[in-house]
Amino acid sequence: MGYLFLAGAIIAEVIATSALKFTTGDGNKVVPYILVAVGYVGAFVLLSQSLAKGVPLGIAYAIWAGVGVVLVVIISWLLFKESLTLLQIGGMVLVVGGVTLLELGGRH
Repeated sequence: MGYLFLAGAIIAEVIATSALKFTTGDGNKVVPYILVAVGYVGAFVLLSQSLAKGVPLGIAYAIWAGVGVVLVVIISWLLFKESLTLLQIGGMVLVVGGVTLLELGGRH
């Protein structure tokens, strides 16, 4: 159950971070700011619930940060047409590999 809360925290954080892009430029910025605020508060609430359900802090934070970074890069590439180089893809593979090793190393 703790990992379901962690997945929710990641989704909330990725939505909030992606919404930051819509706070720039012209037009109404109220909705993006609401998404940012609700998303980040929701992410931390869900992360705390994940920890309360027994997910170790170091593992939870590594998964949250690593998966969040990779998802934001992919969303930025798909939605905002930002560049994605082979070197960046290699970095994402390393992030996922590092988080996986942390998770595997924590199991007894």
